Amino acid sequence: MHIKKNKKSNDVIIFLLPNFSGGGAERVAINLFLELYKRGHHIELIVFNDDGPLRTLIPKNVPIHSLEVKSLRKSIFKLIRKIRSLSPKIIFTTFGYINIVIIIMRSLFFRDTNVWIREANLPSISLPNNNYHLAIWIGYRFIYRYADRVFCSSKRMKSEFLYNFHIPSSILFLLPNPVNELYIRDNAKKVLRDKGEGVRFVAVGRLVYQKGFDILLELISEFKDTKIKLRIIGDGPLYSKLQEKINNLKISEQVILSGYCENPWQWIAGADALLITSRWEGMPNVALESLACGTMVIATDSSGGISEICSQTIGNIFIANSRSDFLNKMQSVKPRCNVVISKSILPKENTIGSVTRLFEHMLD
Repeated sequence: MHIKKNKKSNDVIIFLLPNFSGGGAERVAINLFLELYKRGHHIELIVFNDDGPLRTLIPKNVPIHSLEVKSLRKSIFKLIRKIRSLSPKIIFTTFGYINIVIIIMRSLFFRDTNVWIREANLPSISLPNNNYHLAIWIGYRFIYRYADRVFCSSKRMKSEFLYNFHIPSSILFLLPNPVNELYIRDNAKKVLRDKGEGVRFVAVGRLVYQKGFDILLELISEFKDTKIKLRIIGDGPLYSKLQEKINNLKISEQVILSGYCENPWQWIAGADALLITSRWEGMPNVALESLACGTMVIATDSSGGISEICSQTIGNIFIANSRSDFLNKMQSVKPRCNVVISKSILPKENTIGSVTRLFEHMLD
């Protein structure tokens, strides 16, 4: 399909990412980026470096500007030069620490560029767990207000920015996480499920403290039925510690740490439930991807705004208010009868087309 591109530099929309790692925030940004690109918008990417598994999703003809650095601190001067040379109409970023720096940089170096920021985590839960919580709090309270748009993934997040940080309501917008339902379901057609009897659970995410996989392992150790299997898909710095915990809890027969997987949706589609024990989130993208696969979700009450879509997927999302509540719900899950992908239960507002149209409407 031929796509007509607008070549005027002042119509350029820049998406800024640290890299192409497989996190939820990166997936959200890349999903939106690719759909806008397909629709003919002049979109370009700036990354600190082009490492990461999601790099393969970007078509070869998409302009990618790699600063070839490992961190924001080392990228400052290169980033300023690159943005000034591109003279974009809009910069879109989705990581809190980058959002803050870009707003400050804009006021000094590229004042004609609009800064649209998306927040990835729920402030009330994420801030206490952030090593730089005071700096981030100051950024939320005194710097975010100078963005042109602040996108929130849930009503709860929007409310927190409005009432806790006094961000003007005129720049606060609800932007649901975009999920490429057709792409996910196409990749999940060949369903995968661990062999044997019993319930099959899956959990997906970076092996970091935020995701609470240590909590999940403790829950599995308390599970009555030893025929269950939990497959944890993801990689990260806590891999060795989690494997050690599995051994100490004597649940190596029940738990598989399978590492990073380019196509986790096959396993999600084959599971009886996706488990989310995060200590904090914004809107967990993997929960929405699970719904696109037709697989129910059990999540902690600290997993961000997912509770807001419960009414749209009645019986398919369960929010646990305690560990015992979470465990009880897990123990109520029954093995599926047919190992085929179920009908999508993704809310319409989270489909890639719906979110992109909402974003485009704001461009006008």
